[in-house]
Amino acid sequence: MSAGYRVLLTPRALKEWKSLPQDAKRAVGRAIDKLAGEGRGAGVKKLGRAGWRLRVRDYRILFEVDDENHIITIYRIRHRREAYR
Repeated sequence: MSAGYRVLLTPRALKEWKSLPQDAKRAVGRAIDKLAGEGRGAGVKKLGRAGWRLRVRDYRILFEVDDENHIITIYRIRHRREAYR
């Protein structure tokens, strides 16, 4: 069994998370906790060379995974219509 991953949020992602509505913030927080335990799990999709995506309701968590060091770096948390701009 894996020891899990350490999750880092870029300053931009942290600002985006703080600006979410309270219910979305809780849902995204639970999804991030799950990512930390699994690395990648159900609902995670590869985005070409640009990293990974996890859908949480109408929001997208965009992140990169460093498997060697067990680190997930979240670089965007946006509403789905704004996530890929």
